[in-house]
Amino acid sequence: MKAAVVALGTVLAASVAMAGPDGTLNPGDTFPPWSMVDHTGLTVTSQELAGKTYLLWYYPKAMTSGCTAEGCALRDSYTEFVRQGVTVLGVSFDSPEKNSEFVRENGFPFRLLSDRDKSLAIAVGAADSAKRLFARRISYLVGGDGKVLKAYPQVDPSVHARQVLDDLGVLAQAK
Repeated sequence: MKAAVVALGTVLAASVAMAGPDGTLNPGDTFPPWSMVDHTGLTVTSQELAGKTYLLWYYPKAMTSGCTAEGCALRDSYTEFVRQGVTVLGVSFDSPEKNSEFVRENGFPFRLLSDRDKSLAIAVGAADSAKRLFARRISYLVGGDGKVLKAYPQVDPSVHARQVLDDLGVLAQAK
């Protein structure tokens, strides 16, 4: 177990070392392994998503206007994400209970995860320290091989869903 923790720390350190000047990862970088609790209390891990493409979108705070707008746009485009084989996961520093309320109020069909210790947020540029109160609005499209396909370091909630779907189209054409 101790060796696994050391290995995880090494992977996180390597990912941070590759991060851009703003702390974000770049396309081609390995996304750090993670484990978080979702809005239902179940643990979700990056290992479970191996072989699948996923969008991990950090949002500052559940139930706020910008986060609601972004979540609703992703919800409204959810069928298209599923059609393209993309799992959508929202992440904040909110408790699972607060995220559960956010899901119920807005009918989100995707899971919302709680990065309570902020470790992944720090590793991927959504926070610069564990003292940060709210996550930066940042997203990553991660491929089935665990590599970053596209980084979104400055997200506009009103256009983000469309932007990601357009990028998925471009990535599909490039294959």
